[in-house]
Amino acid sequence: MELREFAERVLFATSLEEKLATPGHLTDANPGPALVTPETPGRPPHLRFKAARSGSTEFPTLRGLDQERERGRLLHFFANHELLATELMALVLLKFPNAPTDFRRGVLRTLRDEQAHTRLYLERMQSCGIAFGELPVSGQFWRAVAPMETPMDYVAGLSLTFEQANLDYCRHFAAGFATIGDAVTARLLDGIYRDEIGHVAYGLKWFRRWKDARLSDWEAFCRQLRFPLSPQRAKGIAFNPEGRRAAGLDDAFVAELRVFAQSKGRTPTVFVFHPFAEARIARGLAYTPPRHQRLLAQDLAPLPMFLAQRDDVVLVPQRPATPFLAGLQDAGFALPEFVEIGPEGIPPHSPLATRKLGRLRPWAWSPESLDLLAPLLPRLTVEPRTAAQCFPDGLARLYGKTWSCRFLHSLLPRWPGTPWLCPESDIGTPVATLDQALAAIHSIRARGHHPVLVKEDLGTAGGNALRLFEPALLPAHRRWMERTLEDGRTLVVEPWLDRLADFSIQLEMGPRELRLIGYTALLNDPRGQFVANQACPGWHRRPPASATAWLRDPIDLVTRLPDWYREVFSALEPELRALQYLGPIGIDAFVYRHPDGRPRLKPIVEINPRFTMGRLTLALMDHVHPGRRALFKLVRRTAPRRPDPVSSTHPSDPLPDLGPDEDWPSYARALRERFPLHLEPHPTARIREGVLFLTDPARAQVCLAALHIAP
Repeated sequence: MELREFAERVLFATSLEEKLATPGHLTDANPGPALVTPETPGRPPHLRFKAARSGSTEFPTLRGLDQERERGRLLHFFANHELLATELMALVLLKFPNAPTDFRRGVLRTLRDEQAHTRLYLERMQSCGIAFGELPVSGQFWRAVAPMETPMDYVAGLSLTFEQANLDYCRHFAAGFATIGDAVTARLLDGIYRDEIGHVAYGLKWFRRWKDARLSDWEAFCRQLRFPLSPQRAKGIAFNPEGRRAAGLDDAFVAELRVFAQSKGRTPTVFVFHPFAEARIARGLAYTPPRHQRLLAQDLAPLPMFLAQRDDVVLVPQRPATPFLAGLQDAGFALPEFVEIGPEGIPPHSPLATRKLGRLRPWAWSPESLDLLAPLLPRLTVEPRTAAQCFPDGLARLYGKTWSCRFLHSLLPRWPGTPWLCPESDIGTPVATLDQALAAIHSIRARGHHPVLVKEDLGTAGGNALRLFEPALLPAHRRWMERTLEDGRTLVVEPWLDRLADFSIQLEMGPRELRLIGYTALLNDPRGQFVANQACPGWHRRPPASATAWLRDPIDLVTRLPDWYREVFSALEPELRALQYLGPIGIDAFVYRHPDGRPRLKPIVEINPRFTMGRLTLALMDHVHPGRRALFKLVRRTAPRRPDPVSSTHPSDPLPDLGPDEDWPSYARALRERFPLHLEPHPTARIREGVLFLTDPARAQVCLAALHIAP
């Protein structure tokens, strides 16, 4: 029989008997013309593909394998996959009649293996009481691989993608069947696993022969695949590096594949970190951050990965290094897909601009993030989908400290004479002229407050602020206020309060309601700049004890405080809805000592319509053993020969800042030795104690993000 006739029978026959028949001697003297790809292979009615949009059938897992029918369901999946591979290999022989003879012979050998695998699965499946076609069958493999235009597309898409993934599935489920005592199926899968190693090796041989010699195997593989195929589909369950090395894949390829991530079907959400929203709103797109802040933003760019879910996308200027990502995987974190962007934003040729996307979740919405993400708006499937919805008119006001002050002023009359709340006089006063600023300063000092804080309406915490500790206003202070006000920016003047404990409240404004995420303690330096967040047991229900311990009057205040804050949230929700805001909300608050000696609560210092380090900390707590406390810190370098203005001296902070003569990798090694990471056993893999670096010490320039979990 001619090879072409055999391939046509395998591809177009409408009975399993014909598809799986294996004639003896085959010749390839008349390969014939190239076949145009049919829409589907020939199949009996009960094995025709389910509709592409009919929803996915749940893939069986190890759970339930002790039940005969569940074993049959799993074998049904595998039988269809093997039949699809058989049909695709027949298609290759028909589409590429002029391919090298050795290549075609190799495809034939592999095709016969796939026929044998299909028959073996059918026999075992029937013994479990499942008939082939009793369950819906997917045509995903066909739709992904059949459009191939060259033999190189075939070896990349089938041999190095779907067959490589089978190295994981076969070994994983062989172990599962062995565990439940089904030695027959375990041996079957072990045999197929050994065959798959040979199939991947065969594809790799031709892939290396045809690829651009200037590219590594990994680079060439990534370039060859076309969406929806990606390296993510070359992985199954329980990544198996040994099988890949046995097939001839090099260590660099295996390491890169292990940490690669891309959605296999779920529409991804896109995240991006940019901490300059307030400055961009205040000063426009022409604002240029100082060099130190630009380096800080580069160091922290990967942090949204801890807000993202598996299959989401994080935009970064540089993809994190493979060893660093492997370490996060070892710590139990599922990795998102990283897409590199340049100074000009998302490249026009980026595959991201042609894919369906779910939502956009920048660190903050601002003119800058809107400009960056605008090319992706047409790809969205979930609201908001337009520029006006992402950054509606009036939203810029929500970033201002003025808005927070006015909102708190509007709340306090609801609770008159409450001794543990701050009086209205301790809330900031917005001013637009120098005369108003001077009057506000005089009024505060007339009430007995000597130090005064003057801060820009739009500015980072602890930055863009003036601390008036001197009894008299200095000329430099006056000039700073004059310049700021002449530029059209608003100032907020408030008393400098004796802070006892800072904390934050993290919320999410959704289409239906404002939802509480949780609370964190805040560690700030003497200037009020952020140093660390701490999450303690009960973080999702109540403010941290480090703050509430000061509020002892009335004696039941601590238990009442969460209910009291819910009233605050109820008042905030319609305000956010009126501004058409959807997304994360962070509220800073603190307990301070009033001049009368009584600890009081300033329940709202700032309302931040963006992600915050507190929100990031709470996301990380999902990976921490219940009942543990964790500290998220931005470790910085201390300045030589002078006191460090930003390092924390808080007793609960075990992570020192970097000395002026230390390097980041050495610092990281020392802390790992001092606080080794301890994980719970799989499958929970939560962290029990130790230090985890959230950004790469090998690439740190000015800052390193770290998480310390206390035992």
